[in-house]
Amino acid sequence: MDSTLQAFGAIIGARNLLTDSADMAPYLKEWRDLFTGKARAVARPSSTAQVAALLALAHETGTPIVPQGGNTGLVGGQIPVADGREIILSLGRMDKVRSIDPVSDTIIVEAGVTLSRVQDAADGADRLFPLSLASEGSCTIGGNLSTNAGGTAVLAYGNSRDLCLGLEVVLADGRIWNGLRTLRKDNTGYDLKNLFIGAEGTLGVITAASLKLFPKPRARATAFLAVDSPDQALSLLHLARAEAGQQLTTFEIMPRFGIEVVLRHAPGTRDPLAAPSPWYVLMELSSPGADGLDATVERLLEAALDQGVISDAVLAASESQRQDLWRIREAMSEVQRFEGGSIKHDVSVPVAAVPDFLAEAIALVIKMIPGCRPLPFGHLGDGNIHFNITQPEGADKAAFLARWDEINAAVHAVVANFQGSISAEHGIGRLKRHLLPGVKDPVELALMRAIKATLDPTGILNPGAVL
Repeated sequence: MDSTLQAFGAIIGARNLLTDSADMAPYLKEWRDLFTGKARAVARPSSTAQVAALLALAHETGTPIVPQGGNTGLVGGQIPVADGREIILSLGRMDKVRSIDPVSDTIIVEAGVTLSRVQDAADGADRLFPLSLASEGSCTIGGNLSTNAGGTAVLAYGNSRDLCLGLEVVLADGRIWNGLRTLRKDNTGYDLKNLFIGAEGTLGVITAASLKLFPKPRARATAFLAVDSPDQALSLLHLARAEAGQQLTTFEIMPRFGIEVVLRHAPGTRDPLAAPSPWYVLMELSSPGADGLDATVERLLEAALDQGVISDAVLAASESQRQDLWRIREAMSEVQRFEGGSIKHDVSVPVAAVPDFLAEAIALVIKMIPGCRPLPFGHLGDGNIHFNITQPEGADKAAFLARWDEINAAVHAVVANFQGSISAEHGIGRLKRHLLPGVKDPVELALMRAIKATLDPTGILNPGAVL
């Protein structure tokens, strides 16, 4: 090892500085196989003080650092570039729940705590932490905040940004900003935490966060509903909001093709309804009270049937049935690989524009690649659609994926026509960095670069990501 690596090892202990290629391998590849990198080493600190010492040394020596949480990111922001100069800063050992206050409805956790552990800690205090993702067993809070993760409960509770009250951050030069406030109101100047949330580790390294908790639901009603079109799904959303108000916590749209893929490749799943439908909605209502949801759901479903908005529905009668319905939605991402290549988009448009966006984008990609199988699904309630396209049956996977940039450009042009976003909840990372100049206002992009230059003047934090 060179002298810089020896100094890094002296800070965290030699056993926590991985340099063997086999030991580093899990940190160098993301699960979709889109990005594989090289690194000089993987540093695994266990405290904020160690992170600060590592970054101070990196700043002094010009050593590039790539922060990494659970390595579940989908745009490559956690993977180093291929030249092997970077050191991965893995926050996995910083996994303490520092405190929980059920009276104030707050919890303070370190960056390496997995999302599922935060949920469990909240549940143990008879509270709810509502962020919910398919990767919640392995993704970490630091990564969730660094990408401003969304998930299936954004409709009711907001993105990660909305669930955060304060942060502890180590800056590029090793200084520690202790902003772990638990205040609901703090109007004392710039809200600095929002600079680091969604910055993907390019402005500082999040080492801990204070998060909001909520009363735990005492009752849930989960329904799987058949609709003929996204327009009908949107009408159902309007009905649900009018009838249920804040009790509406999830509203997900899925096409029939997505259901068929799940049924083929996810063991233990079954078709919830007797007859197939072109589109489906997974809807969930939650209430902190033990009673009252049944009447609300009954009124809602009766109105939807009377108005011809839905053609069929099933309501989970037990927690196991609820889990069965959720399994269909949660498996939709992971099973697509069994159908061959998949070109993916994480986009958002105004909620009212989702049906028109889907009609235009689906027609466009089918025209560009005859026989392709669009699989758009996701969070209709907040306008975020995962617009995925599966290769034609029997097509050459490599040839299909070679058209990734071409198809992305076409779909993103449709998104732009609806004043949407090319990244709704996955971030920019390395995958979409080259797209930013085409979608950001020049003044906005200049401000982003100025903030980066101020907080990371030597450019050591996650170089090549976002900007």
